[in-house]
Amino acid sequence: MLTLAIECATEACSVALFDGKELVGHSYEEIGRGHAERLIPAIEGLPGKGRADRILVSLGPGSFTGVRIGLAAARALGLAWQAQVLGYPTLALLVSDYRQQLAGKALVCMNGGHGEWFVQEFDEFGIPTGDVRSLSPQQAAMQYDAEVHHLIVGSKASELASACGVQERVHQRLPDARLAMMLPEALIGTDLAPTYGRAPDAKPQKARTQ
Repeated sequence: MLTLAIECATEACSVALFDGKELVGHSYEEIGRGHAERLIPAIEGLPGKGRADRILVSLGPGSFTGVRIGLAAARALGLAWQAQVLGYPTLALLVSDYRQQLAGKALVCMNGGHGEWFVQEFDEFGIPTGDVRSLSPQQAAMQYDAEVHHLIVGSKASELASACGVQERVHQRLPDARLAMMLPEALIGTDLAPTYGRAPDAKPQKARTQ
């Protein structure tokens, strides 16, 4: 079975094609913005233009725009290819390839926008032990004891570790679709509801009163 993985919920845009568990094609770019322009060309650059029997797509949290772009592309390709479309949580991807090395809890810390960080804890099997939280750097440093975590990973891992006085077990990185086949099966599902991690920036206007 061919599987296409799509990850564009953060500053990075990546896609990966797998034959079974084997990686046969991969593209990764740290672009900040412009996922709508880069995602489809990246897929078309994969072997067989990325056509697959199954599509795995990141559900967030991350950029509102990036999450929506990934989901829209996955749904459209799933319809065109008659492929199954499944979703997975973005932050889980960051600890997926450390699962066999973990001796305890992992802490993921990512840029959440507007000066806040997305923070979430995972157990030694790569399963979340709590919900994603959007916190200020000061709140994150106060509410999480980094010393008790076997691993701190994410785009803001170094900053959180520094604030907590931790110097080891820190991995600064963004999610990458090539790790999708390492995700725990329990985290991959048919529910494609996005996880934004915080309230939307734009708020609906109140109806005018006559």
